[in-house]
Amino acid sequence: MRSLNSVDMLARLVAFPTVSRDSNLSLIDWVEEYLESFGARCRRTWNTEKTKANLFVAIGPDAPGGVVLSGHTDVVPVDGQDWHSDPFELTQRDGLLYGRGSSDMKGFSAVFLSRLTSLNISAMGKPLYLALSYDEEVGCLGIDRMIDDALTHFTRPDFAIIGEPTTMQVVRAHKSINVYRTVISGQAAHSSQPHRGAGAILAAGRIIEHLDGIGRSRRAAAEESGFEPPWTTVQVGTIQGGTASNILPAHCEFLWEYRGLPDENPELIVEAMQTFIEREVLPDLQEFAPEASIKTTPIAQVPPLIPDPEAKAERWVRGLSGVREGGSGEVSFATEAGSFQRAGISSVVCGPGSIDQAHQPNEFIEPAELERCEAMVDEVFAHLYRSG
Repeated sequence: MRSLNSVDMLARLVAFPTVSRDSNLSLIDWVEEYLESFGARCRRTWNTEKTKANLFVAIGPDAPGGVVLSGHTDVVPVDGQDWHSDPFELTQRDGLLYGRGSSDMKGFSAVFLSRLTSLNISAMGKPLYLALSYDEEVGCLGIDRMIDDALTHFTRPDFAIIGEPTTMQVVRAHKSINVYRTVISGQAAHSSQPHRGAGAILAAGRIIEHLDGIGRSRRAAAEESGFEPPWTTVQVGTIQGGTASNILPAHCEFLWEYRGLPDENPELIVEAMQTFIEREVLPDLQEFAPEASIKTTPIAQVPPLIPDPEAKAERWVRGLSGVREGGSGEVSFATEAGSFQRAGISSVVCGPGSIDQAHQPNEFIEPAELERCEAMVDEVFAHLYRSG
């Protein structure tokens, strides 16, 4: 396979339409074949349906330590967006590179894959690990399977760099994401006879109002920090229920989330909501319908990235070429870095492109961002040589 520079590699990756609702296996197959020439030791972990796979790769010696460069393979849909070019064909226009995933986050993966041609494997004292995950965009569903399997079959790395778009600034902390579905099962009745049923939508409204109050209390108690906004946020994303205005709705469900500050116990909000339901809402719902119920189920829970008191990865990555100074070091969007940290790997987020482009129509990345990332990756390789 011929050598590809970062832009060529990005064009290859963008051409795989790995929207989260679809399979990513065509991209994983291509990357694994590409890595064969570098003596890569590859492991796949799968989703339940075997339609998607993570790829974890080890290159170099089987030795303690080393560095993980991590990127997710999935992208968000382009449906309903006003694209001025094919989103799955990298297009250069006005000095920018347009394509779905160019910033979020195939740009980082393109850089570390293309730079492997400069890696001196015989000089490595510690291994290089590459991590390509599935379903990051829908709740980081694949990453924990990959990390668990990797730590079973390889030694624990020293550091992980998760290359989400940060304009090559170091992020040392981010919020958690906690997504839930709450389902209210009431009892249908004619609207003129509410004493013969239980209206699920009104019950849902009370719960949602309580959630809004929790969010307001977090805002009122907020202290200044690098996060924007500097408080734990709570919101409801979707709601469905009811059949007609003159029928008590037997069913209502809604999806809601909160994004917690790293030092906040992520269970507190759901516990507070459950207490409110059991004490205030459920007794009223069951007054005329004893079988009525309210059930809350977790959909996705992404751990926060907590500032490392020793700042091991942060200090090291800040000193690498290509990494920009500035920024608060905290962001409100979540990444897979918290999962690496939870596994005992000192982790930061740093990658090319801007989060302002993520999920947007006409998503683009500046070529200069890829060049900065190349410089960083080259120094990561040099670190692995020196580590011998």
